[in-house]
Amino acid sequence: MLHVDSDGMPAYAGPLTTDVVMKPANAPGAETLKLIRELIAFQTVSRDSNLELIDYVRELLRPLDADVRLTFDRDKRKANLFATLGPRGMPGVALSGHTDVVPVDGQDWASDPFVVSERDGKLYGRGTSDMKGFIACVLAIAPEFVRRGLRSPLHLAFSYDEEVGCLGVRELLKDMAQAGIQPSSCVVGEPTEMRPVIAHKGKQSYRCTVRGLASHSAYAPYGVNAVEAAAEAVAFLKQLARRHRDSGPYDRGFDVAYTTVHTGVIRGGTALNIVPQDCVFDFEFRNLPGDDPNALLREFEAHVCKVIEPEMHAVDVQTGFTIVKMSEIPALDTGAEAEITALAQEFSGSSDIAKVSFGTEASQFQESGVPTVVCGPGSIRQAHKPDEFVTLEQVMRCENFLRGLMARLCAGG
Repeated sequence: MLHVDSDGMPAYAGPLTTDVVMKPANAPGAETLKLIRELIAFQTVSRDSNLELIDYVRELLRPLDADVRLTFDRDKRKANLFATLGPRGMPGVALSGHTDVVPVDGQDWASDPFVVSERDGKLYGRGTSDMKGFIACVLAIAPEFVRRGLRSPLHLAFSYDEEVGCLGVRELLKDMAQAGIQPSSCVVGEPTEMRPVIAHKGKQSYRCTVRGLASHSAYAPYGVNAVEAAAEAVAFLKQLARRHRDSGPYDRGFDVAYTTVHTGVIRGGTALNIVPQDCVFDFEFRNLPGDDPNALLREFEAHVCKVIEPEMHAVDVQTGFTIVKMSEIPALDTGAEAEITALAQEFSGSSDIAKVSFGTEASQFQESGVPTVVCGPGSIRQAHKPDEFVTLEQVMRCENFLRGLMARLCAGG
């Protein structure tokens, strides 16, 4: 991880726009729409660099006297941006979003996914909903926060690699802690249709590698079939999934009211007449707050050790299972009575609160001591799909949310 000041990267050569353009009552601001188009044009798929986008954002913030901190991944191909507007050295509200998007490979899009297309009151493009629409709203209205005079800081936290396990935000939060920056609260702008979300499930994902012993399939008893051993393990995971579905525990506030267990990838074998030596599968737990995913893992490991591996070892003691954690996102559980929950309800114009099954970086802000809610434009049902979109109405609602926050934070609000 590396911290640099605002001069640590080459300047973006494109035009800068910092004045807020007045908008008609029934349309998002022109600056917001412009920024959505420009942000979508940066192809920040998680496997690729996001540095051009980060540099572009930093240059937008330069005229606002922003204190900008950058933290990089190990290869310095990706960066988080954390900026503070207004007073320094006191708590403030953080607005958080991720800059990476999921791939479009193999998806059938009606238009170029990295060129915004407007049709029937919707903006189509990869990341319009998840979640560059939110970032564009924040950047478009940021100059107005500054112009009206912030009485307490407004923090902007834009991270990398959320889509592959909320990796970047961990470095951002470490840097904040080292710098002594502790926001009073945080709003993560993931797509919730502008409903305040106070809880989401945790996620733990694992890769299981099964080592068998190859042999001719005519002499299968002399080998150890890695695919069959993996299949037994996957079947046990399915039993765990059914148990939670049928017996709970439940939280009816979630759209999927119980902890889920899922196997998503499996690879093994080379030919039908060869007993397979290797098999690999990936699985995950998405747990309710308060339901311990580590207990599920221990139960799975115990089954593998006591039931599956002894038969394998009877043929060859070198065979067996190796389980490695790939990623972890803790569960979010912000109280309905928390101040940030009340503020989100006020600014969104909705007394409703929700709980969702997908994970976000909100729980990591919460673990660092920052009360956090999730509230952003668009629907998660549009995320990751071909022809992803956000409606103009949702963008307007996000702008209104931010102006409500502005009235609370600014002297001239």
